[in-house]
Amino acid sequence: MLDRDGPVPLYAQVADIMQEDINLGRLGVGDLVPSEAQLAQDFRIARTTARRVARELRDRGLAHTVQGEGTIVGPPGTPTPAVRKPVYVRIADGIVRRIIDGELRADRPIPSEKTLMRQHGVAKATVRQAVKLLREQGWVFTVAHRGTYVSDPEARSGSTRK
Repeated sequence: MLDRDGPVPLYAQVADIMQEDINLGRLGVGDLVPSEAQLAQDFRIARTTARRVARELRDRGLAHTVQGEGTIVGPPGTPTPAVRKPVYVRIADGIVRRIIDGELRADRPIPSEKTLMRQHGVAKATVRQAVKLLREQGWVFTVAHRGTYVSDPEARSGSTRK
């Protein structure tokens, strides 16, 4: 339970809880620290406070941050489990599944940057990486000042995908 009226800042209290999780093995080396969005929700704190938690864990030498992946337990260079994909790849994979399942149809927009940011609790740069990957794979195309749309299946038939 956080002491919201006490002298210890909320970010330090949450960082103490995360440190205890690390010390007790609930979070192991290579594991992801909960995202800013998840920390904000779990502890009912502001997103900026959650961001400060990650900084505090880095300052304590308990974690490091990799852009597009998140904050990872352990020092920089710590190997992460091979099965973990970067967040932007997981976002792109989710959109591909929705296209394959017919939920997102050709020549119709994919969810907006703001929607994807909110759904996944990530920064705009991460969403843009996901959309760039989808464009490179031929799943979507972008029209300036209009949005990003699902490509026609025939237009992407020659590209290789998972």
